[in-house]
Amino acid sequence: MQCLQIYGEMWRKAVCSIPPYRPFSSSSATDIQTLYSFLQPSIFALKTNEQSKQPQDSTNSQTKTLTEEQKTTLQTTLEKSLLTHNTDEAWKSFKALTTCCTVPNMPLTNSLITHLSSLQDTQNLKRAFASVVFVIEKDPKLLSFETVTTLLNSMNCANTAAPAFALIKCMFRNRYFVPFGLWGNMLVDVSRKSGSLIAFLRVFEECCRIAIDEKLNYMKPDLAVCNAALECYCCELESVSDAEKVVATMSVLGVRPDESSFGFLSYLFALKGLEKKIDELEKLMVEFGFSNKRVFFNSLIGGYVKSGKIDSVSTTVLRSLREGNGKEWIFSDETHCEVVKGYLQNGAMKSLASLIIEAQKLESPMLEIDKSIGYGIISACINLGLADKAHSILDEMNAQSGSVGLGVYVPILKAYSKEHRTAEATQLIMDIGNSGLQLDAGMYDMLVEASMTSQDFQSAFTLFRDMRDARILDLKGSYLTIMTGLMENQRPELMAAFLDEVVEDPRIEVKTHDWNSIIHAFCKAGRLEDARRTFRRMTFLQFEPNDQTYLSLINGFVTAEKYFSVLMLWNEIKRKISGGKEKGINFDHNLVDAFLYALVKGGFFDAVMQVVEKSQEMKIFVDKWRYKQAFMEKHKKLKVSKLRRRSFRKMEALIAFKNWAGLNA
Repeated sequence: MQCLQIYGEMWRKAVCSIPPYRPFSSSSATDIQTLYSFLQPSIFALKTNEQSKQPQDSTNSQTKTLTEEQKTTLQTTLEKSLLTHNTDEAWKSFKALTTCCTVPNMPLTNSLITHLSSLQDTQNLKRAFASVVFVIEKDPKLLSFETVTTLLNSMNCANTAAPAFALIKCMFRNRYFVPFGLWGNMLVDVSRKSGSLIAFLRVFEECCRIAIDEKLNYMKPDLAVCNAALECYCCELESVSDAEKVVATMSVLGVRPDESSFGFLSYLFALKGLEKKIDELEKLMVEFGFSNKRVFFNSLIGGYVKSGKIDSVSTTVLRSLREGNGKEWIFSDETHCEVVKGYLQNGAMKSLASLIIEAQKLESPMLEIDKSIGYGIISACINLGLADKAHSILDEMNAQSGSVGLGVYVPILKAYSKEHRTAEATQLIMDIGNSGLQLDAGMYDMLVEASMTSQDFQSAFTLFRDMRDARILDLKGSYLTIMTGLMENQRPELMAAFLDEVVEDPRIEVKTHDWNSIIHAFCKAGRLEDARRTFRRMTFLQFEPNDQTYLSLINGFVTAEKYFSVLMLWNEIKRKISGGKEKGINFDHNLVDAFLYALVKGGFFDAVMQVVEKSQEMKIFVDKWRYKQAFMEKHKKLKVSKLRRRSFRKMEALIAFKNWAGLNA
């Protein structure tokens, strides 16, 4: 209670009394013109006060009267039309009733207006508007608050501000007071959509007058609406006296301000150079218990920037850091953009660089990079499309022999990455390393990925070497990115060189499948000697080949018709599986099939039968048809008698194969 008393006293201290009531009876020419553009073609003709009396008399003398039976028929038709969603017929019945100065009963009237409001097209919105105005003028007790709110919400969705304000004025003029909480914030919303809050101010003032003078508490604007009025006077109209009147009104209504309220006022006072008022405002914030000054400082800076007071901007930024012990980041992205634009428009590039240098001295070493002043300002430059200015600020900081933190470098690196300027990014990382700073693994990963995407493989390798030299522990992400990228770009020779370079680094977990990727790529490209060389290197470093290794080699050799090489592979595998050393080898159907097909093609039937024997021993199903076809394609004219003269063993192997494959029949 004591706090509220202090609030009342201090809030009124520098303000005037509430402005006198300005009635809504008249409309400006602009309002009328906008409203007519909304209503054309008119549904109910709008009449000014001056024109209304005489035509009304003549109309009354010519007004048709409806019998009770006719009224009942029209209302029944209206009700049925609404039930069947026959909008035009319902409107026709309503017009017939209202032309004879008859309003349908309350449920029908509200149902019609709600139905018209829900259709979301301009014509029916006009009908709903005209209907509500007619009923308010005729008998407002027939309207429910919910119906009016529905119409206003539809107007908000349709972004039709002028009719919404016209409806509110009509309600006030006829003393039809719908609780402010049902429509106030919606009216603020539709005003914002129209691009200005100025039109809302008159409604705000009238609501305040009604709430105070007529003691209708339900017409009292809430805090959000009071802040909207403050925002308009402070940021749009830049009027100190009017803003202070709003403050006085809030005090009378008992609406307690929040951080945004103080923010709007601090912006205005900074813009006008009212330093004493800023001091009073800050003291009042403390008395209200607002310890977080984020909004206050952001608003101050915005006001100083707009007024061109660059020195005050620097003072405020550094003061905020001192008060937060360099730990609290309180500036928004919007504020950083305003600071950048303000300094650059005033040709104060050197001052901006100096501000970052001084801010870095006050910031805690534990502060996260993306929460530093340098990061915010450089990011703002880039987001504003002023990347060249970001470089200039960095150069100016170096020229001033100032310490350049990672917060300045990181946004530039991100911009390089996004634009795939990987060579420049790599050079900048060298500069960062030379200055004793170190990037985290995430930043390296991002740059490596950008390098691989733009096929700048040398930059990717350089970045990875720098990661290793910087003793970064997590190398897995960039390692996989490089290997995958080289694989996709069919560069097995670079994969082999890269793997050979990093294979002994304990931070990188090189596995057999990495070697398999290289061997597969070489075989696919027909570079079998390179595949063999990689295979030998792999086994020399004690990486055990697995079934995938052999499958890639077999397929490569078959494509090149090097069947003897397949025989050598079989002899190697045979020794392993015969000695019970099947490390990593899954001697499954795929491997059996690959060996049988290649060995049949090569005519090594002794080896073929060895594979068959092993497959039978391991109960692996074999489809003989494929090997019959291979034999017929390659060895159709091969005679057993010829083999008998050359080699008895080969003859036996051929007979055994033909018997197994069912070729003797």
